[in-house]
Amino acid sequence: MSEKQKNKSLNSLAMKAGIFYIISQLFVRGISFLTAPVFSRLLSKAQYAEFSRYESWLLIFAPIMSLCLWRSVERAKYDVKEKFNEYVSSVQTLSYLSIGVFFLVFWMLRDVVEKVCSMTDFMLIVAFLYTFAHTSIFYMQRREKQMMRYRASTALTACTVIPATLLSVFLVTWGKNHGQDSNLVNLRILGYYTPLIIGGFTVAILMLAQGKRIVSLNYWKYALKFSLPLIPEVLSIQIMNQSDKLMVIAMTGKENGSVIALATQVSYIIWIIEDAVWNAWLPWMYEKISSRDTAGIEESWTVLMHGFGVFSWLLVALAPEIILILGGRKYADAVYLIAPLVTGTLFRFYSYSYTAIQNYYKKTGFVAASTVFAMILNILLNYAGIRLFGYQAAAYTTAFSYLALLIIQAGMEKRLTGKKLIPLKKTLIISCSWFTACTVTMLLFHLPWMIRYLIIAVSLPLILWYFMPKMKMILKCLKK
Repeated sequence: MSEKQKNKSLNSLAMKAGIFYIISQLFVRGISFLTAPVFSRLLSKAQYAEFSRYESWLLIFAPIMSLCLWRSVERAKYDVKEKFNEYVSSVQTLSYLSIGVFFLVFWMLRDVVEKVCSMTDFMLIVAFLYTFAHTSIFYMQRREKQMMRYRASTALTACTVIPATLLSVFLVTWGKNHGQDSNLVNLRILGYYTPLIIGGFTVAILMLAQGKRIVSLNYWKYALKFSLPLIPEVLSIQIMNQSDKLMVIAMTGKENGSVIALATQVSYIIWIIEDAVWNAWLPWMYEKISSRDTAGIEESWTVLMHGFGVFSWLLVALAPEIILILGGRKYADAVYLIAPLVTGTLFRFYSYSYTAIQNYYKKTGFVAASTVFAMILNILLNYAGIRLFGYQAAAYTTAFSYLALLIIQAGMEKRLTGKKLIPLKKTLIISCSWFTACTVTMLLFHLPWMIRYLIIAVSLPLILWYFMPKMKMILKCLKK
């Protein structure tokens, strides 16, 4: 097969697999988001904040306890080649050993852990079972993604997230109707995490059967060398994602914490799509870099940056209606947090292209160092901002921290890899433009809703004018 035909085949495979992945992930994961209006009404604001805090701790536990070894899967494909399944199954074992050690330590010190994390024994046991199970799901999703196969991982997500969502709604509704108001948080935890735990352990067994390798010291050494430097990076990102909610609850109370938690649900809309698109796009980019054919990367990434900028702006423009649907009038103050939260998510997405290139060239230690710096900056700014300006400041300080991370990562990309696939100047211009557009749009919230809708209607032709040529190219590829 000629080089041109190989490139065409790669683009076709990436296109088909990526679009299938994006559509299915939007459908499946969107179901979880759609339950937010249900839980915001069934739970009190304090209970809503308590569950949100529990979720935050679980997201912080996973990267530490699994040693972040699943992050090595994407890069390992190019080194272990036909032994890819062996690699995944053996490294999963090492993650399980690590999680087991953490569980023993945490259980012996559970009085301290439960006090710090505000967890009961039941919550702590569920947290560890979920960490085991979700780690296997991480391995499976990254393996399938790098092979550009998305049906299995999508089926797994559907078979766990849909039952989890339905069961949690059922149990909380049952508890509400049977005088179990004090146990609603536990019922939601039981309903949501039980199907995920069952699905995760099933996946663990299947991957062991496919890989037929439980222990491999060579693979463990490879995974540790690649992934250990990334633990601070992944942990820092999770702390940055969750610190605003945790610090607002700790410093100003659960009432304000529930407001920022609900506002975060809106940024979760764009995060779902960004995550789906990125996971579909990354294997294509790695294949292009591997074949030393980087043509088209900058152009396609620019389209993605503007595309998510438009989507972020639309979320801000429709924020009053979205908040009313999600939480009702008691969460009305959340409307002023949407702009900084969604643009912070946008800045994080923009930085992915720089960190991915450094990870490809195994410069993971430098990626971690810059992320830790941004995390420390975020915590300090959160603390100062909340003390001086109130809990709303946490949304803005987090957005600023992600912008700082973007700039640092872009600067290191050229220095460490000698590559400059996405110019920083272009990224900064796009970032600042969409942040300005989103924050200025908040001024319209005091005006009649018809004015906002008129502005959206006038803007749509300009948006279509920019994207239609790009969409025609994509549709032409699909038709072929």
